[in-house]
Amino acid sequence: MVIKYLLSGLFGLLFSALIAPFVVYLCKRLKCSQSILHYVDKHKSKEGTPTMGGIIFLISLLVGVCFLLPENRFLSLFLVVVTLGYALLGFLDDFIKIHYHHNEGLKPYQKIIGQFGLSLIVALYLYFSGRTSLNFFGLVFDIGVFIIPLVILVLIATTNSVNLTDGLDGLAGSVSFVYLLFFGILLTTFGNAEMSNLAIVTFSLCGGVLAFLLFNVFPAKIFMGDTGSLALGGFIGTLAVFSSLELILPIMGIMFVLSAVSDILQVWHFKRTHRRIFLMAPLHHHFEAKGIHENRIVCVYTLITLTMSVLTLVIYLV
Repeated sequence: MVIKYLLSGLFGLLFSALIAPFVVYLCKRLKCSQSILHYVDKHKSKEGTPTMGGIIFLISLLVGVCFLLPENRFLSLFLVVVTLGYALLGFLDDFIKIHYHHNEGLKPYQKIIGQFGLSLIVALYLYFSGRTSLNFFGLVFDIGVFIIPLVILVLIATTNSVNLTDGLDGLAGSVSFVYLLFFGILLTTFGNAEMSNLAIVTFSLCGGVLAFLLFNVFPAKIFMGDTGSLALGGFIGTLAVFSSLELILPIMGIMFVLSAVSDILQVWHFKRTHRRIFLMAPLHHHFEAKGIHENRIVCVYTLITLTMSVLTLVIYLV
């Protein structure tokens, strides 16, 4: 089984690396370029960088499905379909931005409606299939019908948190890669076919994200766009609820949480006092405004994610 995990990650990496130059070229040719927000002065040089690069690692998901075992594969296929649903929502957002040459795509309420609809489908499936238990470091407890609002909250929060983290070259991709790698390893310890299949898909996506990072680290040749960030957030959130590990998501994904919380606090405080807590939100933009190079910020975010992921895995193993 270990060989299958390795192969799924390796093929995800190789296949995505092979198609990445073509995707970059095609996005440039079709002028699928990113418009930069007027108040992010440090990113003016990135104007015109192609977007929708999330297509690169989404392909690796389909590669992962090819390596699933024939039995107990429904949950993994469902995970991929839900992820593609979030990708489609992100694609619509990117398409509107590109078509109208501005940084505003779907309206916030339109995004939330789409996210709510997808999360509701997942929540209802878990409830009616009897998957209403939570697993927190070996403590398993059933929450019954309350799984529905919890799943909706987890998925909406995760997709938007990953989307907010996607603000610097390589940031969302690096944090997501480390998170997914260790979450996949954690799934392999469960010892059943369903979790093993979820691990295979996770490692495939890991390989795809790593290939994408070859073209997304500073200076980025392509951005993942909402096509990629919403898909990643949707995958991470759905993977957590399918494995009953949603309570450890904010621990391993602490940097996603900080992105969302810093943005919420900034908006709330500004509306109340007309003053800012941070120079700019989310938090990574505050550090950038303080003069810290984005490469250093990406390294720190990735190392913190790595530390929290290792600690989580060790606690589970112990």
